Amino acid sequence: MNPDGEVPSSPLAPEPGVTVDASAYPESVTYRLKNALLGRPLVSEQLASQRLSKRVAFGVLAPDMISSSGYGTEEILVIMYPIIGIGAFSLVVPVTLAILAVLFFVTLSYLQVIGVYTRIGGSYVVARDNFGPYIAQIAAVALLIDYIVTVAVQTSAGTAALTSILPALVPYTVWITVAVTLVMFYGNLRGIREAGKIFAFPTYFFVISLSLVVVTGLIKAALGMLHAQPLPSAATLGWASVGQPGNGPLLGLGVFFLLKSFANGGVSLTGLEAISDSVGSFRRPVARNARMTLVIMCCALGFLVLGTSILAHVTHAVPYASGTPTVVSQEVHAVVGTTGLGAVLFIIVQSATVLILLTGGNTSFNGFPYLASFVAGDSFLPRQLTKRGHRLAFSNGIFVLTLFAIVLIIAFQARVDALVGLYAIGVFTGFTLAGSGMVKHNLRLRQGRWKLRVVVNGFSAVLSLTVVGVLLVTKFVEGAWLVALIGPPMYFGLLYLHRQYSHEEDQLEAGAAAATEAPVLRRHVVVVLINELDNAAARAIQYARSLRPEELRIVHFDIDAAKTEHLRSEWSRLGLARLPLDIVEAPDRRIDRAAVEYSATVIADGETECTVLLPRRFFHGRWQWLLHDRTADRIANAVEAVPHVSATIVPYSVASRPAPHVQRSQMPLPIRDRQRRPPVPLEVDQALARRAAGTQPIKDVMWRRRAVVAGRVRSVRVQTARGAANLECVLTDGTGDLLLVFQGRPQIPGIAPGARLVAEGMVGAWQGKLAMLNPDYELVSGPEE
Repeated sequence: MNPDGEVPSSPLAPEPGVTVDASAYPESVTYRLKNALLGRPLVSEQLASQRLSKRVAFGVLAPDMISSSGYGTEEILVIMYPIIGIGAFSLVVPVTLAILAVLFFVTLSYLQVIGVYTRIGGSYVVARDNFGPYIAQIAAVALLIDYIVTVAVQTSAGTAALTSILPALVPYTVWITVAVTLVMFYGNLRGIREAGKIFAFPTYFFVISLSLVVVTGLIKAALGMLHAQPLPSAATLGWASVGQPGNGPLLGLGVFFLLKSFANGGVSLTGLEAISDSVGSFRRPVARNARMTLVIMCCALGFLVLGTSILAHVTHAVPYASGTPTVVSQEVHAVVGTTGLGAVLFIIVQSATVLILLTGGNTSFNGFPYLASFVAGDSFLPRQLTKRGHRLAFSNGIFVLTLFAIVLIIAFQARVDALVGLYAIGVFTGFTLAGSGMVKHNLRLRQGRWKLRVVVNGFSAVLSLTVVGVLLVTKFVEGAWLVALIGPPMYFGLLYLHRQYSHEEDQLEAGAAAATEAPVLRRHVVVVLINELDNAAARAIQYARSLRPEELRIVHFDIDAAKTEHLRSEWSRLGLARLPLDIVEAPDRRIDRAAVEYSATVIADGETECTVLLPRRFFHGRWQWLLHDRTADRIANAVEAVPHVSATIVPYSVASRPAPHVQRSQMPLPIRDRQRRPPVPLEVDQALARRAAGTQPIKDVMWRRRAVVAGRVRSVRVQTARGAANLECVLTDGTGDLLLVFQGRPQIPGIAPGARLVAEGMVGAWQGKLAMLNPDYELVSGPEE
């Protein structure tokens, strides 16, 4: 081919590329059902369009943290009130302020985390980069457990709020909670943006409605219009007894129970980690948007938690042993009244509380899959967790989270007080490691105001570690023992998985480069193992002939004399004598062992490479799998142990294979069986259309004619020829395919599968195909735009 793209004279011009009609091959029923339930699949290049704006991110990532204002104050009072009675209302605000002080320093720490780790973040990545992967697994275990417990606690709290409005639903508490979890599971399988659309409304509805109650209540209290409510008896509340206030600053509470109430109220801070874990899901500028969302979320939480604690102090809203009516519902009653408009407002606010609590666990459905994908990417969890699903969500992580959350809900009967003992330990452990990691990060770099950052992060780490200690001590008998029991085995389990992956990688990589360059053995023998003469066996034999080996052997192991004789007679009757059939004895009927011994004899001379082909019949009906064994798989696993023997399974689809005399192109398919390819993003198509003015369809390009074409890169190959590496890519526009060859350039930035470009040059030939050699091109969009 000359510099203009032409080739020397040739008797025949190359044939234009042929575009395969994918609609001729029907999709499975399972895939069509998935499309119906989840919507059309999102292609990988649409991942950028799935990023979150601040408004949507607040709706997706804030429910866990914001919803804790619906029960944070109650969790403080539920410890203090049975012990010191009315004195609890004097201590609830100081305890809340102590919790918000921790929130302040942890927020400052995480603002720095987000600024440094803008692609993937969270305490796991901070610990991994600063303390190594093994210390990071402590954060992984703590946060994975916390995310699971978060779903169970939030949905259980939501059900408690619902039963405050409709007490008749109390017997169905567990099943309502499970049903809500399944709704969140379904919503998140549809994609992160879809989840944002579904769950953003409850978040904003709750923040606005509860803020109005808090502001109204504080104004009424300042004007002397809000008063304490009568205190119910201990029997009415469900407590065995209600103590009386004592003397001293703690009013007789005692340090242990003060710390316990602080630990209970600390659940209000859960959910803060989700922003940094999901920082990669924000729109650009990533760090700025994530930081602003974090600040807004923490300010909203601080205002609501402090406001509900002040209203509890003023109104004397008491915690019930059963969990209903909730403290927040009593405060709403006290502020807006119980009759007329007040009753309507109560239903509105309580409905908002129910919605935010029920959907509060949705934060975990975003944070858990992202965190699990990070850990799996480091080979400490199964790598299936790194794969994005039908709608670009980490579907496997969503499945795992849902399963374990439902197990917890059923095991603890959806009781918030029982689950809260497992709560918050994990997230405060993460806070500790994040703060400590950022201290080391700043000490190592010593850039900017690093001394101030060291103080802030160090104080955050110390405070968080203190809270972890308080939680373990005060909540040990109430469920924290389960975290202490599960945590260490889970940690060592992650290390075991990592060692297993490392061992496998060592085995797969050791000598791989040398093996690819090892001399090819002189002879190649292909062995086809058949059990009977059918279409599956015929397909394997046909494939074996296409390999053009030095010797082709068709082998049948004799374990059934009648079957062997039938095969021999059919072979002779059909005139297949030119393909010799070897009948090999297998006296003990162990076909896999017989295959090993036979293949070992084939390569015994040390100069032969052997390929064993195994026909396998593939059945589409699940019940049909029960009617057939996995003999081909067993044989393949066995013969792979023999050096220079490779096993290849040749599948044959029984259910969908057409009759031999009918060509596929002649097979009409019903419309319902045809699946269109997912459309590309509209904005990219429009950009391509604007630049494609004056181009021609690929099907109309002609050999030795200059052409301008536009399309999408379908495949890319780096081809080494004559000592030079060339980049070859196939450009398609729906009418045909054209090969673009860039000589001497193994890689060009932006040219990858999914990229869209306009190319101009002389159409010639390259290895018998229409091609443009070294064309001028304009890149319209990269593969991820």
